[in-house]
Order: sequence, then C-alpha cells, then structure tokens
Amino acid sequence: MKIWVNGGLHDEETARVSVLDHGLTVGDGIFETVKAERGETFALTLHLERLTRSARGLGLPDPDLDEVRRACAAVLAANPMELGRLRITYTGGLSPLGSERGDAGPSLVVAVGETSRRADTTAVVTVPWTRNERGALTGLKTTSYGENVVALARAKEAGATEALFANTVGRLCEGTGSNVFVVLDGRIHTPPVSSGCLAGITRALAVEWTGAVEADLPFDVLETAEEVFLTSTLRDVQAVHRVDGRELAAAPGPVTAKAMRVFEERAAADRDPKLG
Repeated sequence: MKIWVNGGLHDEETARVSVLDHGLTVGDGIFETVKAERGETFALTLHLERLTRSARGLGLPDPDLDEVRRACAAVLAANPMELGRLRITYTGGLSPLGSERGDAGPSLVVAVGETSRRADTTAVVTVPWTRNERGALTGLKTTSYGENVVALARAKEAGATEALFANTVGRLCEGTGSNVFVVLDGRIHTPPVSSGCLAGITRALAVEWTGAVEADLPFDVLETAEEVFLTSTLRDVQAVHRVDGRELAAAPGPVTAKAMRVFEERAAADRDPKLG
C-alpha cells in the first residue's frame, strides 16, 4: 500500500505523521471520503469544495486543491483496485499539547482502502444521543468522530449498520456517516441542513436528481414512514428494511427503488457532477 503524506508517496510501513499532530492530539482536522471505481473518482470536485468549506469553518488554511488532486491521482495509480474508499485527511499539523495550533502548517494524508459494494437494504437503530445543531463544528466534516464511533458500536451490537440521531430539539437529523430520507404519502423528504446534519454530497445529488423535499421532521417519523433510505459516498442510495424493531415491508419500496435506479443512472453518466 502506498500512502500520500505531506508531499509524496510512502510505503504503508513508513507513512508517518508526528504523534504531536493536532489531528491526533485534539481532533483538529477535516476529511473527505471519495468513492473510486477502477481508479476513477466520483464527484471529486464536490468533495474538494466541501473540504475547503470545512477547512474555513475550522479555521485551517485553504487546502491546495491542485496538490490534493495530484495526491489522489498518485494514490489511485499506485494502488489499483476494483472499488476503493479514498480518504483525504487534512489536519492542523504539528502543534503543542493543547488546543492552540502551532505554526508548522497543516498535514495532508491521502490513502485508499479496498471495499465492497453495499447491500441493497440494511437495518438501522436510533440512539439516545443528539446532534447539536448549533455547535461550532455543525456542518463540518471533521476528524472529531468519537460520538459516531460510540453510536455505530451500538448499532453493530443490534445487528444494524447505522445509527440515527435526533438533534437537540427532537427533530430527525442524520446517521453517523449518512443522511436519512423518508417517504411520506409517496413523496421523499429529508432533514434540512439547519437540522444539524452534514451537507452530504450524495444527499445533495439525491435531492436534486429525485426531487426530494427538505423538511423539518419529528424523530418519531421513523415509526410511521412508508419507506426509509440512507445516502452516503459508499452507500449511494440504500434502502432500510428495519428501524429498531420495526420491519419495513418489501424494502426497497417502490419510491426508494426508483431513487436507487435514478441515482445509479445519473452517476454512471457523469463521474464529476455539479449541483444546480
């Protein structure tokens, strides 16, 4: 495995960042996960635009997107695989042991790992913890993922692959690494970004391509929705067949099945789509 670290490719055994990197010591970093099929990325431009937004939100310098593109291309060329999870990580860099950043500049790491195609349906659970829709990191894709680790472990214990959060006012928000959509009266709905959810790339494309409606939804909508599905970089559009103890009949339902088909067709036709 070849990994890009701060300017060049390194063998997996020698790819290193300092143990004093701010991304490690205090979670001061951002990241993007990009799907790569046979070395070709999907929606890379949209992911890099969000990387820049996250950097600005965290107060990091804008990443050099030309360098990031070179790093992605080099890593994919050095690690050929059928389906890969390309991970771009950008951190505060070498810093003192505390919240204050040092002046060494940011770190950039790009790596890829082989993955497999997701199942057409999955199970999810709800968790008692909440997303803070007014927090300093709300809407940023940061490396501060501790609460997601805890929630996802809860899901795995229950035989599910994802955990869903409400926000602090009891509205449906998102999963640990996905956005959630529900079908009500035959129409697709998803929580707005103001709910505290991440502005997912796949979410935005799914909204545009399926005509989904952004709506403020109560958390218990999961108990009555006709269909539920998730979106994320590696899930694309994935139907949900169980929410906690509730089985959803014949998942994927007709609306979700159409959304899955539309997304697959549009994604195949344009590997670097734009929004709007």
